[in-house]
Amino acid sequence: MKRGQIKYSVLSAAAAVFGTVLWSRRQRRQAPSGDSGDAEAAAVLPAAASREEPEKMRREFSANVSHELKTPITSISGYAEMMMTGMVKRDDVPKLSEKIYNESQRLIALIDDIIRLSRLDEGSVGNHAAEVNLLAASRRVADRLEHKAESFRVCVTVSGEDVMILGDEQLVDEMIANLCDNAIKYNRPGGRVCIWVGRRGGAPYLTVSDDGIGIEPEHMERIFERFYRIDKSRSRETGGTGLGLSIVKHSAAWHKATVKAESTPGKGTRISVIFDGKGGE
Repeated sequence: MKRGQIKYSVLSAAAAVFGTVLWSRRQRRQAPSGDSGDAEAAAVLPAAASREEPEKMRREFSANVSHELKTPITSISGYAEMMMTGMVKRDDVPKLSEKIYNESQRLIALIDDIIRLSRLDEGSVGNHAAEVNLLAASRRVADRLEHKAESFRVCVTVSGEDVMILGDEQLVDEMIANLCDNAIKYNRPGGRVCIWVGRRGGAPYLTVSDDGIGIEPEHMERIFERFYRIDKSRSRETGGTGLGLSIVKHSAAWHKATVKAESTPGKGTRISVIFDGKGGE
């Protein structure tokens, strides 16, 4: 086997192991606790019903994690090898170094999102509920994403009223940030992203809307799935991990909030988080 093939196999194996470990941690945390009577009751279920679906989900999760990690790692390794072996002209070194840096940042973002999602699954985040001002949180996120919005030539506005909820400030911040980040990236030059906070039907309401490219109807049911991308090439170009909306979904579930998505292709998308106490997985 050639050197490059060996390296690729090692990276694939490492990524697969990482995905399997994350899944195992998730399953251990979610496994029901009970006495021996519960175990005996579970044991009488058909083997196929008790094992087949979790095993299928584990394989899919591990395969997705492996694939997503493998791509930037392989790129970084390839660029570094070209520089190490002298295959790159001196004038091209800065350009290649920039590619290595960008791929490493993408890898860091991906790992951060995977770990964050794993912790949400485990219930090991958001343990301290306190009063959170949704309007103030939205303004903080808009300020933080101002430079990114400018680079995409997109305008972000925040409007509404001060609305307080009992929740976790960091989870709320991440939820709004992921919604705004998507609205900026999947927009067009001169586009707008509008964050609105208020109450509807007595429930705290947060909406992030844009006038971007929109989502085709056949994709709407899957946009909150892990690693699901409508436009894979655009997602990679803009640094997307494919986990942002899944984090939104899980963060909303922690707050027992309902997430509602609406979109018209070519006109834009609106995603609302309703803190009605009815959400959750």
